[in-house]
Amino acid sequence: MGTDLHEVLRSLRVWDAELPSFDPAAAPAEPVALFTEWFKQAVAAGQTEPHTMSLATADEDGLPDVRIVMLHGADADGWAFASHATSRKGRQLAARPYAALDFYWPVQGRQIRVRGPVAVAPPEESQADLHARSTGALAAALVGHQSEVLPSLAELDRASDAAWERAESVPDSPAPTWTLYRLRPDEVEFFQGDARRRHARLVYRRTETGWSTELLWP
Repeated sequence: MGTDLHEVLRSLRVWDAELPSFDPAAAPAEPVALFTEWFKQAVAAGQTEPHTMSLATADEDGLPDVRIVMLHGADADGWAFASHATSRKGRQLAARPYAALDFYWPVQGRQIRVRGPVAVAPPEESQADLHARSTGALAAALVGHQSEVLPSLAELDRASDAAWERAESVPDSPAPTWTLYRLRPDEVEFFQGDARRRHARLVYRRTETGWSTELLWP
């Protein structure tokens, strides 16, 4: 039956490259600055798709759900991402507007966890965000029906072809359900892996006057 899954798992190694150092005592006073620094370093180190992240939400019963989405920006207003308001995650965020994000950059043994309440951007801002992206992104948004049951791949082909034609001929076409979301974190954790498992974990927590920081055991 081939190699057992557990044998394959036991054969795997992580962080084969030399990992960067991280001194939490030298970290900036707020998390966006450190995130920006680490993000640029991940790009420079050749990390594949560093702008992708896991987005965790909860459904109406409080059960967790998770998927990969793309980061659209991070600043004092929060970490931004987008989706259709009618998608599964859109419906979950409407019912429970609180979420968590996770970035994992194995090239440097780094992970960043972000969690907090999620707000919806104004419609004009959501549409501006969409039209600043590629033709393919607009075409995908124009297809719509995200998370709905698909009767056949042929139907997807027809809808996608029509959406591409519209996106190319009318590049300012609106996608009414396309929504820009911002997660304004209560907590941001920076994890720097260590080959000897003495991982450094620095967590920022929002306070009434700014941010507090603490170290966590690995």
